[in-house]
Amino acid sequence: MSFILTRLTLKDMNQAAVVHREAFDQRLPWLAGRHTPESDLTYFREHVYAQCEIWGAMDGKIVGIVAFRQGWIDQLYVLPQYQGRGAGNALLCTAQKSFPSLQLWTFQKNVLARRFYEMRGFVAIKETDGQDNDEREPDVLYHWQRAG
Repeated sequence: MSFILTRLTLKDMNQAAVVHREAFDQRLPWLAGRHTPESDLTYFREHVYAQCEIWGAMDGKIVGIVAFRQGWIDQLYVLPQYQGRGAGNALLCTAQKSFPSLQLWTFQKNVLARRFYEMRGFVAIKETDGQDNDEREPDVLYHWQRAG
């Protein structure tokens, strides 16, 4: 399946926050409900949008998002019903074309995300006990370097 990739604007942040929450809660149900939809929206409008370039995969609506900045992917989420159809890969490639080296965090228990990143050349370089993240969930830092 192919998606239209487009750079998102401030007016898209409501929908981006919904994609984030739906995907996050589906993959990490034990962490669901830690943030309200209102706090997600505030976070996307005031922090993610202010600090990152944000792209969306479109299929009549935003079905996936990636937010990245120099050397980092801060967010990569795809609606559950669109996962496994290429939206995540297309969004990741957008970030990888922008920078020769990227890092990202994901939770250790998020096996599907870890497999997704590892299949695309990311290497785990550090694991933590989660004391420094908002969810207090053990996480893992991944690094990717463009070949050549």
